[in-house]
Amino acid sequence: MNSIERREDIIKLLISNNKALKGTVMADSYRVTRQIIVKDIAILRAKGNKIIATPDGYIIGKEDNRIKQIIAVTHDESKLGQELNIVIKYGGIIEDVIVEHPLYGEIKGMLMIKNLNDLEKFLINYKKSDAKLLSLLTKGVHIHTISADTESNMKLILEELNKNGFIIDEY
Repeated sequence: MNSIERREDIIKLLISNNKALKGTVMADSYRVTRQIIVKDIAILRAKGNKIIATPDGYIIGKEDNRIKQIIAVTHDESKLGQELNIVIKYGGIIEDVIVEHPLYGEIKGMLMIKNLNDLEKFLINYKKSDAKLLSLLTKGVHIHTISADTESNMKLILEELNKNGFIIDEY
């Protein structure tokens, strides 16, 4: 299989899967290195494919009719789980985290936390790793893109985040 055929197959594979696929798993199945897969993904993105890298692997960004909101929030490290739990409690998805770094500008991390299982895995991975939260670069201030299936669920998410002091500006 040549590189063009592999990239076409990667797109088909990502479209047909409902879960994220790790680069190392794809590399093993195509008998190439993970770096080759990273390069393939970069080329596929450059061609307009909406491939998202999450902590669990690569997914294809699917169009949906969810309500999206960008929120500015702040909290210390100890409130991480509480903040994210409020969003998923009402069926919300925490799509990303963004910080405005004074030197590098916008730094964005894809999260795609959709349910309690995703949240638990994220928190376990965070505790096991030596990684620091992006929000620590900005003294707790960060932005999330969140989505919900209805306006009423989005309203409930925003109200509870605000009630618990997470939202920087009232909506």
